Amino acid sequence: MWWVINMKVESVCLLKSFKKFLILSTCSSFIPQEYLEDDMVFPERMVENGTMYIEAEDKETLKKIEELSFVRASNVLGIIYNSKSGNTKLKWRSTKEKFGRLTGEASANSLVNLFEANALERTYAYEIKENKELET
Repeated sequence: MWWVINMKVESVCLLKSFKKFLILSTCSSFIPQEYLEDDMVFPERMVENGTMYIEAEDKETLKKIEELSFVRASNVLGIIYNSKSGNTKLKWRSTKEKFGRLTGEASANSLVNLFEANALERTYAYEIKENKELET
C-alpha cells in the first residue's frame, strides 16, 4: 500500500532556483540548452496537464515541445505549479528583486527536486523534523 505524504512549504527562494525546480520536475531531459541557460525562459503547461503558469509583466511564447510551452518572461510576478498527479501545489510570489515567497504543499518527489534546485535549504528538512518531533 502506498501513502502519499505532502509537506507544507513556506520559505523564501530565488526565482532562478524555482525555475530550476520547474525544469527538474518537468523537462530536464528535453529542454533546449539555450533555454536552460537563459534566466528569462520558463516552461509553462496547460491546466489539464497540471498547471504551470508564469505571471509576468511581459512574456512571449518561444516554442512548444511535447506538452510544454517555453516562454520568455520579464519581471516575473508569480508562478503557479501544480503537478500532474495533483500531489504538489506550489506558488512563488515575487517579494524583492529576484527573491520570492514559496508556499504550498509538496510531495516527497517534489521536495527532492526543491532541495536539488536550492529552492529549499537542506536545513529546512531538519527544522520540519524537529518541529514534528516536538508535537508528538
